[in-house]
Amino acid sequence: MQPEVQARFGQIYQRPVVLKVENLCKYYHGHGEKKLALKDLNLDIHRREFVCVIGPSGCGKSTFSRIVAGLEPYDAGSVQVDNEQVIGPCRNRGMVFQGYTLFPWRTVKQNVMFGPQMNGADRDSAEKAALQWLELIGLEQYADAFPDQLSGGMKQRVAIARALVNEPKILLMDEPFGALDPHTRQKMQQHLLDIWRNIDITVIFVTHDMDEAILLADRIVVLKANPGELIETIEVPVARPRHPSQMNSPEFIAVRNHINQLVHGDDDIEVEPALAELPQIPRMTRVDDRVE
Repeated sequence: MQPEVQARFGQIYQRPVVLKVENLCKYYHGHGEKKLALKDLNLDIHRREFVCVIGPSGCGKSTFSRIVAGLEPYDAGSVQVDNEQVIGPCRNRGMVFQGYTLFPWRTVKQNVMFGPQMNGADRDSAEKAALQWLELIGLEQYADAFPDQLSGGMKQRVAIARALVNEPKILLMDEPFGALDPHTRQKMQQHLLDIWRNIDITVIFVTHDMDEAILLADRIVVLKANPGELIETIEVPVARPRHPSQMNSPEFIAVRNHINQLVHGDDDIEVEPALAELPQIPRMTRVDDRVE
């Protein structure tokens, strides 16, 4: 690891632990079966750290983020934020989802005002806070617009502002840029890094995209599926500030190859059984009308 990266991680580990997860287990019940979704997960995340969680489908990435957010119960172990047990949603944790979860009947400003008002703020102070955050994300001119008048990237910027207006300690993001086109996604990644650099927030970011995880994270938590277990926690040795131009650097490529090895092993990526069993499509064109 490069000396400047070692120094950065030394600073991170000197910061207080904001999230402590110990022996976390989660079961799902359905069709008369009990399935273990997360098994004995142990993890410490420090103040102002940016952590990405990655792994194959079914490894429990989203389940983990929802448990930390207080949106799902767990069956065993402990999840603590600032030494307090997580037993439900709380303003010290904000959540941004992949889907556009804004209220369509509220304006952009009213969507951002919603959290403070639910926490007891009067209309004037809630509006002031909302406008400050809209200015921070560069959307103050859209304060009176409705969500259906915004692009996908703009909607997610509003969703981030709505999560951060309550001044949480932890921002949880569950594949928030997955539905965006590549260009917008890249812009949103850089915008998120700008926000993280400038405010006191710890970010836990769920993604299935290895390049996205390496571009964003201080550390990458790699999970395996069936059940979801921690394989390895990787300290990203790519210098900050990060930029897509670093994706061809030796450090970036080495981390990508290592994650790919952890997730997929030596074998080629297997076709999921449900895909392997797809029926043969009958020909509905002329026999001589070929496209390949």
